[in-house]
Amino acid sequence: MGKVIIFNAIRFFVVVLLQVALFKNIGYYNLASVFPYIFFIFLLPIGLPNVVLFVTAFLTGLTVDAFYDSVGVHAAACVALALFRTFFHKITLEVEIKDSFNTPSLGEMGTKWFLPYVFFGTLIHHLTLFLVETFSFTNFLYTLASIILSSIFTVSVIFLMSLLVYKRKSRINSI
Repeated sequence: MGKVIIFNAIRFFVVVLLQVALFKNIGYYNLASVFPYIFFIFLLPIGLPNVVLFVTAFLTGLTVDAFYDSVGVHAAACVALALFRTFFHKITLEVEIKDSFNTPSLGEMGTKWFLPYVFFGTLIHHLTLFLVETFSFTNFLYTLASIILSSIFTVSVIFLMSLLVYKRKSRINSI
């Protein structure tokens, strides 16, 4: 358990540092931005209690808000992502897996499960982020384009990051 906490703390600092130092300055004409810091929330252990999950997601968003000079927008989006994550785990995972502390990674869960998990989670995060940020329907098409393009951009970067840290699931051959 202590090993999981230390590993996730290191992952938190690395992902937030990458977001603030590198990905904050990457965008496409102020239309598409990339937010791969949410990869940290996706990779939190499956059996994590909901209170810990929501507090961790809120603090992750608040940390990014501090560097982006936004007022709780990322925190709200991360909490929405944590809510999606609990719902997605509830409807797609078996009971034995829900109680484990496995990391829901590409190597552990497989592509069929991991890609919809990341895609829909990113879409929920970006939908909440951009709608709370604009808080208006005056430029709805521009906001919708930002949501879609940023989601595609973020999912691509998260998929590349998950391929970089890909570890094949260990399978035990039973006779």
